[in-house]
Amino acid sequence: MPYRAPVSDSLFILEHVAGYGQVAATAQFAEIDFGAVGDVLKEAARLSEDVMDPLRLASDRAAANLQDGEVSCLSEFRPAYQLLSEGGWVGITADPTHGGLGLPMSVATVVTEMMTAGCISLQVKVLLSQGQIDALEQHASDEIKALYLPKLNSGVWSGTMNLSEPQAGSDVAALTTRAVPAGDGTYRITGQKIFITWGDSDLVENVCHLVLARLPDGGAGTRGISLFLVPKFLPDAAGSPGLRNAVKVISLEHKLGLHGSPTCVMEYANATGWLVGAPHKGMAAMFTMMNNARLAVGAQGVGLAEAALQQAARYAQDRRQGPTPGHVQGTIIAHADVRRMLVRMRAEVFAARSIVLSCAVAMDMAKATDQPHWHARAAFLTPIAKTFGSDVGCSVSDLGIQVHGGMGYIEETGAAQYWRDARITPIYEGTNGIQAMDLVGRKFADEGEAAYALIDEVVVNARSCAQRLPDLAASLEQAAERLRKATAVLLDNSPDDRNAGAVPYLRAFALVLGGHAHLVAAIADADRAALASAMIRRVLPEHASLLAEACDGADRLFAVTDQMLTT
Repeated sequence: MPYRAPVSDSLFILEHVAGYGQVAATAQFAEIDFGAVGDVLKEAARLSEDVMDPLRLASDRAAANLQDGEVSCLSEFRPAYQLLSEGGWVGITADPTHGGLGLPMSVATVVTEMMTAGCISLQVKVLLSQGQIDALEQHASDEIKALYLPKLNSGVWSGTMNLSEPQAGSDVAALTTRAVPAGDGTYRITGQKIFITWGDSDLVENVCHLVLARLPDGGAGTRGISLFLVPKFLPDAAGSPGLRNAVKVISLEHKLGLHGSPTCVMEYANATGWLVGAPHKGMAAMFTMMNNARLAVGAQGVGLAEAALQQAARYAQDRRQGPTPGHVQGTIIAHADVRRMLVRMRAEVFAARSIVLSCAVAMDMAKATDQPHWHARAAFLTPIAKTFGSDVGCSVSDLGIQVHGGMGYIEETGAAQYWRDARITPIYEGTNGIQAMDLVGRKFADEGEAAYALIDEVVVNARSCAQRLPDLAASLEQAAERLRKATAVLLDNSPDDRNAGAVPYLRAFALVLGGHAHLVAAIADADRAALASAMIRRVLPEHASLLAEACDGADRLFAVTDQMLTT
């Protein structure tokens, strides 16, 4: 069952929900109007459908291989990756000075969604390079930029992100990888990193690793960590891959999903590296890469959800199984419970796509205008977009298996692959729990100003819709006001109490934003009112119980002893 890229739905959201018109009105992106966006998305859709989607099942069944220290991948990846590279898709948002296309993040985010739906195992290679390009553009020296960015933008070289270590997963401060000055402007990097996506491959000339390590005078904690660029092959005088660096893959992880994407354990043994950014400021540089990657992971979740939904809906249209009231031996799409699942899937996908693209628009506006309120909006929406998008990827692909019934549990249908591939997205680039704690921690440092601004926007728009869709507008406004009260409670809570309620609070916020997106869409297009009604009447009400949990604090959690949990 082939995937079909939802270009029209993404264009509709950009225009009527996410406010892309503001981006096109800026001087930086004035040439990227809706017509240009449509052209880019149509070409990306063609690649996603015709080139990447045919690789999905094969990439699941033919895992990457490590032999004699070299990683080889599915052979069909090579021509597909070449098309992605030659088309400029790797450097889609990068500065044209070094060979990038300079397109808005809003456009790139839609492309990420569609190509993920086609084949996430290959798309994630592109995503890692894009993140490295962002980090180097903002923090690297001019010499590094001039040498590495054209290679990365062209896809001839690829990038990775090296944070985690065996003893230091999310606790990056516990890393032990060290960097020693070599006296010639370079550093010698020694340590081991785990979970390194596309840490090596036979698709590119060179693999460039961004590695977190501690200098001899680096203090304890994250503030003493620096960032280094460590290539697999050291560039020669002409900028071509030269001598092999002292970095190698020592094993590949055996994973639940993303089988075609090699996840490597990397060993650095006095490897040569170059400092990126200032000494001891590595986390700031790495977060440049991670923040954009977090938005992309939200888009990945939406892409997998969309593909899983499409397959489930087509199966439900074709599968004949039992009579239903008013129907004699029809297809299962006429069964009320199957319809319930499909409607929820579609409602959640639209909501998540809207949140992700609204975040992307805020990033574009922050970049184009440098206005503080756009920076604040983008920062606040990022953990919501990452978390809700990836959660929807898991929940919708899970429901997709359920719609298939027993056939969903059989690998030949491919339905289970969407869930297996999606399951990593709530974990990598910062677990969703960490995202939620960031939302009620650092993102509340402004005393809730960014949160309240979004809530105010929902309330104002709900009131403006009251005459045309009074019931839906009233329900949404009530939900937003409950969210406002819960935000005030969390702001007054201790950090421990906030953290205990962070995940349900984030989800409740996402449901309110999702309901808002559906209402705005229904006003713009009356044909969308039925789906908006389903979202606001059947899904949005969950926000009330989520907010009750969010405000309950930590005491009840810790009243359950360790012994009760472990015996």
